[in-house]
Amino acid sequence: MTEGNFVDYVKIHVTSGNGGSGSAHLHREKFIEKGGPDGGDGGRGGHIIIKGNKNLWTLLHLKFKRHLRAGHGGNGAKSRSTGHDGQDEYIEVPLGTTLRDTETDKVIFEITEDGQEFIAAEGGMGGRGNWHFKSSTNQTPRYAQPGIDGYEAQLTLELKVLADVGLVGYPNVGKSTLLAAITAAKPKIANYEFTTLKPNLGIVQYRDFRSFVMADIPGIIEGAAEGKGIGHRFLRHIERNSTLLFMIPADADSIAGQYDVLLHELQKYNPEMLDKSRLIAITKSDMLDDELTAELSEELDRELPIPYLFISSVAQQGLVELKDALWKMLNEE
Repeated sequence: MTEGNFVDYVKIHVTSGNGGSGSAHLHREKFIEKGGPDGGDGGRGGHIIIKGNKNLWTLLHLKFKRHLRAGHGGNGAKSRSTGHDGQDEYIEVPLGTTLRDTETDKVIFEITEDGQEFIAAEGGMGGRGNWHFKSSTNQTPRYAQPGIDGYEAQLTLELKVLADVGLVGYPNVGKSTLLAAITAAKPKIANYEFTTLKPNLGIVQYRDFRSFVMADIPGIIEGAAEGKGIGHRFLRHIERNSTLLFMIPADADSIAGQYDVLLHELQKYNPEMLDKSRLIAITKSDMLDDELTAELSEELDRELPIPYLFISSVAQQGLVELKDALWKMLNEE
């Protein structure tokens, strides 16, 4: 998927269908002078329904279709015939999509399962026909109920990528290179910052035909939670990941310091992110010889509070151990 085709935020205007009017028909038939009321009910207006689709990865199909309407219900007819229900309008979205009220910014619902449905705007009820209103004192009611109007709403759809492992790190630390090395994904890779402008997903093949999903998130810099850089736009994608893999290059001025900055940005955005399991990958470790690796390990053992691994995506070093560690973390009770 190209960067231009990945859409994870869109605002739409939805309108459900109006209910049909009830009928005030009076029965007419040969040899029956006073058949009485037999007007049918109006049909229900169509719903606006949000539906999860596991085959979708983006909200691109809604980018240029912002106004969606459901069908109106049919009017009631004679012989107590009920009008037809309005056609429902289905809006298919990727799994991990959050539905918000645009005006209040309140979360209404989250789609997390394939085929899961949520009625975002209910259609108006159909009016009752005049046969409902007959009584001993009103045997020929010549009135019926009108249908109820549909519901209009401004909705915001936000996609939070569903992945098992999320890659967290500064720009240009090798996140896309790792994704390309251990999955079939082909993210854009270049030697400059903010190469990745949209999240990328890849499936990591593991032993015995098992697999897990890894997400490459655009680089985070200090102050991202306040809007610096571009990482703040994609921090919400990390909320869905069960394990966070912090990627820090071996030539960083301070590996522990860089980890603290990244963790602080996640905490400022959403404190619940600290509850996720975490692992540090020291990238570009092919630049280190055995002596430097040993010295750095001693330093990291004192400074880092979580496990770490030395890897090199280009030299294919430590990738098997990395997959083993991630699989173990994903399957811990």
